[in-house]
Amino acid sequence: MTDRYLSVARSGVHEIEIKRSRFLCALAPVTSEEAAREFIAARRRAEPGARHHCHAFVLGPDGRTRRSSDDGEPAGTAGTPMLEVLRRRSITDTVAVVTRYFGGVLLGAGGLIRAYGQSVSDALEVVGVLEHRRLRLVEVAVSYDRAGRLENDLRASSYLVHATHFDASARFEIGLAPDEVPAFEGWLANLTNGEATATELGDHWVVHRR
Repeated sequence: MTDRYLSVARSGVHEIEIKRSRFLCALAPVTSEEAAREFIAARRRAEPGARHHCHAFVLGPDGRTRRSSDDGEPAGTAGTPMLEVLRRRSITDTVAVVTRYFGGVLLGAGGLIRAYGQSVSDALEVVGVLEHRRLRLVEVAVSYDRAGRLENDLRASSYLVHATHFDASARFEIGLAPDEVPAFEGWLANLTNGEATATELGDHWVVHRR
């Protein structure tokens, strides 16, 4: 079972031009093959004048589901390099569709492979990537007179502050690797002279932008 994976941060489209051919790479976060294929169909409708709508998608925290299509380009020159970029970057739960408008200059097999791969790689840089980690959430509760200093200490530490709540008391959800919990509880007790309480909330997927 994996404890970490990456996905795109949001939907977005990025365009590059190579020898007058336009390559529009659309990326989107998806969690099912049905959602991926709906996005591919939507891109076809959005760009009806394009000659090719090549795609690749990877699904699941372990990236086990992988699909790609050259959509009329020479075999292995579009979908495969697109999929390889996602695989090499450890990106999953993501669909990529590259729409190509032919510019009149033949790129050759090598040129197409580089162009489709670059299109996805450049789009990932623009759209951004999220890191998903399976962590043990621990809720820390403390009185308001200690809350400000504790929050500063938490954010200055190596521990991940996942969420904050301010109601009857100040509460902070901290994401930890399971083997970090005892050390964190000791650190917290020393820091607050035992006045803060720590309650384990179980394992959850925690997301943050890379």
